[in-house]
Amino acid sequence: MTDPNGWAAPGGGDAPRWGERVDTGIGVPQGQHAPAAPPQGAEAPGTPGQHPGGWTPPPRPGLVPLRPLTFGEILAGSFQVFRRNPRTTFGTALLAQVVIAIVTAGAVGAATFAAIGRIDSALPSDLETVTAGAVAVVLLSALVPAALSLVVGSILQGLFVLETSRQIRGERLRLGGLLALARGRLGALVGWSALVALATVIALAVVAAIVTLGVVIGTGPSIAIGIGAGLLAGLGATALGVWLTVKLCLVPSVLMLERTTLTTAVTRSWALVRGGFWRTLGIVALVFAMIQVAAQVVATPFSLLFGVLGGTLAPTGDALDPTALVVTGVGYLLTILVTSVVTAIGSVVQAASVGLVYVDRRMRLEGLDLELARSADLRAAGATGPDPYRTPGDDASDRPAETPAR
Repeated sequence: MTDPNGWAAPGGGDAPRWGERVDTGIGVPQGQHAPAAPPQGAEAPGTPGQHPGGWTPPPRPGLVPLRPLTFGEILAGSFQVFRRNPRTTFGTALLAQVVIAIVTAGAVGAATFAAIGRIDSALPSDLETVTAGAVAVVLLSALVPAALSLVVGSILQGLFVLETSRQIRGERLRLGGLLALARGRLGALVGWSALVALATVIALAVVAAIVTLGVVIGTGPSIAIGIGAGLLAGLGATALGVWLTVKLCLVPSVLMLERTTLTTAVTRSWALVRGGFWRTLGIVALVFAMIQVAAQVVATPFSLLFGVLGGTLAPTGDALDPTALVVTGVGYLLTILVTSVVTAIGSVVQAASVGLVYVDRRMRLEGLDLELARSADLRAAGATGPDPYRTPGDDASDRPAETPAR
């Protein structure tokens, strides 16, 4: 091979064509032959998994690979948390939904029957006052299941975040093990959920007050201005609420895994989401939308079917027809059951997705994947080490002992 200046490559000859084997003679002692090519279908030396110096994929002791996660891996991992340990995740969530449904039926049902009894026995002169009081009692009775849902939902979210973190390490825990890990953290988690609910109620009250004020004190165009101001305030409050929800969505994960104070958890969530706001928003919004759509798709056919059956069996419109009452009652119960199942699955998937977002953000910003890989190596060797989710400076004195894997 010769260049335009007349320089020739040592040994002369033409350059090898693509696909030709070039025998350099290097590394093959005299009298020996070069090693034969690998048989057809076998991997060549140096391919992943065959040569110590070749490329190897990131370790994956459990739920997801120990490296920054892709959008699809977070979504897939969220559903796999449910599939890998359904008894602890789905079973616990479904039991919670059943308890909430029973308490709701008991509290609201008892208040409703009591209200009807008071209205029936009221004197004509007191009927308006008694009716208003009875309606108020029924509305207040709905606060009991609402408060229970808040507490139970907070506890489930914390437990499923812990389960997600353990599945990443290749473990699956029973409910007792998760409760042991959550000891001392559930109060802070319930308190955080109560603060979020209170802030939501205050925001709605402010928007409603703006609209009401514009309608009450305005006449003509002023009413339209008041309604418009209320709509703008509602849109602004919604945008602010979405922004704060995304920025603070990792607070439960920080509370459960890093065992920090509530103030520190808020600061940590804010810092971890920084630089990944839109990605986090996309994951949280997509999972929420999937759960809501699934619930509607599953529950709507039951409602329509039993509504049609009730109308067919009672064509005269008699609401007290025994057959129609039975069909309507069965349809209502089946709808509640199906909705509870979907809601239980959704609560697991939603909590797991947020837990995986937390792990992904720490992998990207703090190298958590290296700590998890080191912990996996220690466990494989039969040794124990510090909690990989613990942050530098975190006081682990109140951290319970690690629960062995099931």
